[in-house]
Amino acid sequence: QVQLVESGGGLVQPGGSLRLSCAASGRIGVINAMGWYRQAPGKERELVATITTGGSTNYADSVNGRFTISRDNAKNTVYLQMDSLKPEDTAVYYCWINVWPATQSWGQGTQVTVSS
Repeated sequence: QVQLVESGGGLVQPGGSLRLSCAASGRIGVINAMGWYRQAPGKERELVATITTGGSTNYADSVNGRFTISRDNAKNTVYLQMDSLKPEDTAVYYCWINVWPATQSWGQGTQVTVSS
């Protein structure tokens, strides 16, 4: 079983920055990809960004150019640098991992609030 521990959420003013971290542990095996999803109140969970072991990235249109996903394969850790934050980025952010062959796990979530 894979455990994901997230950190780095909080309250920030519009235009500010936050950096989320997520460390994977347990029976990981081979990681296919890691990433972040988010869920705002009253909305469905949506993809934010993903990154494969080889470094290929995928971003939601709404965050492309403002958020940067990166990964430390040696530490089984994924990061999300969030810049130019907007109130509509307010949500619970969930870490996600896909391990071989195709098993998915989720973190417990971390709250990000963008407000003045």
